[in-house]
Amino acid sequence: MSNTKTPAATIADSNVVSKYKAAADVTNSAVRKVLAACKEGAKIIDLCKLGDAAIEVGLSKQYTKDKKMSKGIAYPTSVSVNTVVCHFAPGDNDDGAEQALATGDVVRVQLGAQIDGFAAVVGETVVVGASESNPVTGRAADAIAAAHYAGEAIQRLLKPGNRNMTVTDRVQKIASAFECKPIQNIVSHEQKQNDLDGGKQIILNPTDEQRPVFPSCEFAPYEVYLIDVYITTGDGHAKKSERRTNIFKKTATTYQLKTKAARAVINEVGQKFSKFPFTIRACDDERKIRMGMIECTKVGVAQAFEIHEEKPGEAVGQVTFTALVTPNGVERITRGAAFDPKVVQTDKKIESAELLELLQT
Repeated sequence: MSNTKTPAATIADSNVVSKYKAAADVTNSAVRKVLAACKEGAKIIDLCKLGDAAIEVGLSKQYTKDKKMSKGIAYPTSVSVNTVVCHFAPGDNDDGAEQALATGDVVRVQLGAQIDGFAAVVGETVVVGASESNPVTGRAADAIAAAHYAGEAIQRLLKPGNRNMTVTDRVQKIASAFECKPIQNIVSHEQKQNDLDGGKQIILNPTDEQRPVFPSCEFAPYEVYLIDVYITTGDGHAKKSERRTNIFKKTATTYQLKTKAARAVINEVGQKFSKFPFTIRACDDERKIRMGMIECTKVGVAQAFEIHEEKPGEAVGQVTFTALVTPNGVERITRGAAFDPKVVQTDKKIESAELLELLQT
């Protein structure tokens, strides 16, 4: 019997590229539907359900001949408003689920789809009621613009031969130009099949303790990255929220769970969601899953996507995307609404010749 492992599937294979791009088509269509629905009076829970349903409908039209191929949500729709930074995907009875959007709310929407384990995720920021005649101004505009330009810079810096800490330094300079900061402990990851948290990582605002020990890496051809950019007008220290966590995922950690409930839950989660994030709302028995997740997260076989919040009065801009690194360049396959400087009007600008030259490439 051969012990040779099957080589990992990469985007050197055109079939893998096709699956990534098909997942991206579903993701991009779904996020645009949610962003378009972010109007005054729209409820957060309804927007989350809209995004998840749009993903499922989109996936039903992809690779229809292969009935055994895995297809599903790679990141459940989260709708985080104003000072709620990320991961807000409430259940029907959770506090904030029925919150209605108001004109001027800063809304961050994130979601993703996967086909055969190849995931495409997107995150975008929109301001309710914003238009050319009613533009976003002030500090919200600063944060949103900074996140946009940081994302554009990262896309250009992911090319083979560049290093992760170069990305860190450039993003910090861009944020500083808008008198903002990247939020600490936000890490972007290399993606692999069935895994959003691959080996290589990029941190945008390391602490003094993290910077000297954070693993340095060089980008290489045929890698895929999930880029997460969160830029705040605050000091970069978002705090854990008291709101109930609803997004979890199974990890690669193995452990002999003590309770029957936890063992049953982790098996069910693995079969239904693999190692992709899921929302408790998507489970048949929410109470059972939530109880089982207590031990699972405690010992690390599952990860909780905790909700974080900024201080009142601060604004946060998010840009999240999946990017393919090829020998010929970087292809960004997920994107929400196009950034429009006529709608997002900041009085600050990037003046560094080095950064301007990078953004013009």
